Amino acid sequence: MSFLGHLEELRWTLIKCAGAFALIVTGIAYFMQDFSWVLIWPLEHVRSEYPQLATNLVTNSPMGVFTVVIDICLTGGIVLSLPFFLLFVGQFIAPALTRREMKLLVPVSLGMFILFLCGAVFSYFLLVPNTIRVAFELNEMLGYQVLWTADKYYSLLMWLVLGVGASFEFPLLMVLLVYLGVLKVETLRKYRRHAIVAFFIIAAVVTPTPDPVTQTIFTVPLYLLYEISIIVAARINRRRQVRQKPTG
Repeated sequence: MSFLGHLEELRWTLIKCAGAFALIVTGIAYFMQDFSWVLIWPLEHVRSEYPQLATNLVTNSPMGVFTVVIDICLTGGIVLSLPFFLLFVGQFIAPALTRREMKLLVPVSLGMFILFLCGAVFSYFLLVPNTIRVAFELNEMLGYQVLWTADKYYSLLMWLVLGVGASFEFPLLMVLLVYLGVLKVETLRKYRRHAIVAFFIIAAVVTPTPDPVTQTIFTVPLYLLYEISIIVAARINRRRQVRQKPTG
């Protein structure tokens, strides 16, 4: 295929990705009220523990509701469109891959989606409620009245869900680098302590509250995934050594 032919294929890949995203966003917009009730669950969960919380989200500007709509559509659109993005991009790069690389395409794509989904679910059910809880307790301790604005809440939700989901994909990257021979298992084992420090730095960037509890809640699963990636990478190395061992 010529260079212009590749550009044409890339153009259609981007069009299909944009089309899938647009269809999903349209569906979310149609069921906006139902979808917003799903996304508001973390706040409702904390409200059940603190009845003194404001009963409803508020907007502090006439245009604040548009920010809410955009955040809801973006959050749901990105999460639900990810399998289609991986499918279309995989179809685009498949002809250029070797047989060895083709064997990686499906498991890597599936692993990316599963890890992202696990991170998003972890953030939605645990990290977001804990962040709201800590923020409320600090405001209550200092005697501040909290007004939960809708645009701030959904921006927080989008940042945490998407950020944590993306962070959970790093073990797959390390395993892939080991499989391709770019990274060694011994290197991963050697830099365990450095990895813990890096995870706390990532937690400080992703989580909006500086409290150590929330950052630890985020760091622990990242470190567990790091250890799992070492185990998986070591098994890949052992299988490779068995295949390369001369017979007879």
